[in-house]
Amino acid sequence: MAMHMMWPRDRDSYKGVKIERESAARVWRFASVYRRMVLGFLIAVVAQALLGLVAPLLFGRIIDDVIPSADKRQLAVFAGLIVGASLLEGVVSLFERYWSSRIGEGVIFDLRTALFDHVQRLPIAFFTRTQTGTLTNRLNSDVIGAQRALTATLGTVVSNVITLITTLAAMLILEWRLTLLALLLTPFFMYPYQRIGEIQQSITREGMDLNAAMNSTMTERFNVAGALLAKLFGRHDSEMTLFRERAGRVRDIGIRSAMFTRGFMIALSLLGAIGTALVYGLGGLFAINGDFTSGDLATMGLLVGRVYQPLTSLTNARIDVLTALVSFDRVFEVLDSKIPLADAPDAVDLVDPKGRIEFDHVTFRYPGAGETIIASLETPSAKGDTGIPEPVIKNLHLTIAPGQLIALVGPSGAGKTTITNLVPRLYDVTEGAVRIDGKDVRAYKQESLRAAIGVVVQDPHLFHESIAANLRYARPDATDADLVEACRAAQIHDVIAKLPGGYETVVGERGYRFSGGEKQRLSIARMLLKDPAIVILDEATSHLDSENEALVQAALAVALEGRTALVIAHRLSTITDADKILVLADGELVQQGTHTDLLAGGGLYPDLYNRLVRGESPADSGVLDQEATVNG
Repeated sequence: MAMHMMWPRDRDSYKGVKIERESAARVWRFASVYRRMVLGFLIAVVAQALLGLVAPLLFGRIIDDVIPSADKRQLAVFAGLIVGASLLEGVVSLFERYWSSRIGEGVIFDLRTALFDHVQRLPIAFFTRTQTGTLTNRLNSDVIGAQRALTATLGTVVSNVITLITTLAAMLILEWRLTLLALLLTPFFMYPYQRIGEIQQSITREGMDLNAAMNSTMTERFNVAGALLAKLFGRHDSEMTLFRERAGRVRDIGIRSAMFTRGFMIALSLLGAIGTALVYGLGGLFAINGDFTSGDLATMGLLVGRVYQPLTSLTNARIDVLTALVSFDRVFEVLDSKIPLADAPDAVDLVDPKGRIEFDHVTFRYPGAGETIIASLETPSAKGDTGIPEPVIKNLHLTIAPGQLIALVGPSGAGKTTITNLVPRLYDVTEGAVRIDGKDVRAYKQESLRAAIGVVVQDPHLFHESIAANLRYARPDATDADLVEACRAAQIHDVIAKLPGGYETVVGERGYRFSGGEKQRLSIARMLLKDPAIVILDEATSHLDSENEALVQAALAVALEGRTALVIAHRLSTITDADKILVLADGELVQQGTHTDLLAGGGLYPDLYNRLVRGESPADSGVLDQEATVNG
């Protein structure tokens, strides 16, 4: 009943041959680079099907000719031919398997690399609304499912078609009446296959979605941050309940799919047994009446199984093709998604950057759900977010000269972080333009643009690799001496030198083996290796103790020297030392100037500054009042 109720959901989307032909054509275009291997694979499959006829045909001759004449020599020859055909079939199967694996693994490689490349080019907004586990499932389960359509399923279809044609030809030569009798049940094999395929396809799609949800749960809970959060909140039992629920749904859909398929195959096998019995019964009467030899009857009995078995497999193969196309559709859904931040055809490299930044009447709103998100990958909480977001930056107009230190201050949600995201073009402006060295950032190739910009954030990300590998992420050709020099400047070399593995020490997932201040200094060293013309500091020293604060500030003094800097300010020293302070509120630039001028001018800035003074102790540079520090 449950399966029947699932039917209407996908029936209109997948009925008819048009969609199937379009999907199959696209699949073939994707696999066309392997056409020579596919040809060799198909030839091997055809050869296997033909060699499979040798044993049944010779068996009939042994009964009719060899045994009555007691010809031992001919018996040995026929036995040798059967063994030889079997050996040759085995050799051919090795070639078939070789080409099959080359094609299959090649397709998996191509699909995965294409998906990985495409996903990495999608905007940050895509990742903020997409579950990691669901996304990685596309690169694993769906890619493998798509690959099966080109190897196992393709081989099955071709092999069974050739087997069916050659077997029917041999049966017609032996006895046309028995062949027609065997074919009487054919419509019963072919009639249900279309509806069965659509229902199984629907079940498969639902199973993939449920499996992706289960994988997402594991991915989020098995990383360090997720595991730590669950432990700190004592949520083990509730997490287990959630996982059991999702895993249970995967189990149930798997059982439903298995039972549905097995029931269908049993019905087809029963039809095959009835057909075989009819052939034996009528063939036996022919043999009794002298119209048919015993050897021919034995051969027909063996051959009729080679008719129903391919029919059963072909019926199931179509179901496999339809369900495999679901995987291809899910893969192509990602590959077809638009890349809104693609380089323009005439984009140029940013050469010898000076660091001049201009915001020319910039207005920006974050993309809505329909603009950047793949619906099936969206997090459940984001699917209801269909409205048009309000602008978070409104008509921002300012110029930053090369080498200037600019402090951004303002309450939470003022737009500080958004401004810093527009400079490296993590988002495109809605109106106006952001320019670097006089040219719109959209006119530069993104790789060269971002090579000129270094960013240090509050919680820097480190990969689960060695310290050296994380540092060389900024400059792969950096020497060991370069690493040491950068780390000395970032005040972190002495810490690394005390580690047993030195620079080869693995940092742990997200760098959890290091303290917040140590990770900050590692990220500053990484930025120094990059040697950018523009530096962006986004809450880079908030929530650090006084000792780490002093070390990070010393590292930043080196990092900012001679570079244009945009700093989301959270310390008195940062604000008072800035060449210019930008005061933001509700996405608008409400004040700008030096610390002294802004204090004397009144407005929002004195209020924010007084909160800073109240939030810092005389002994150290304490943390900015929370209301003024949260990223905008």
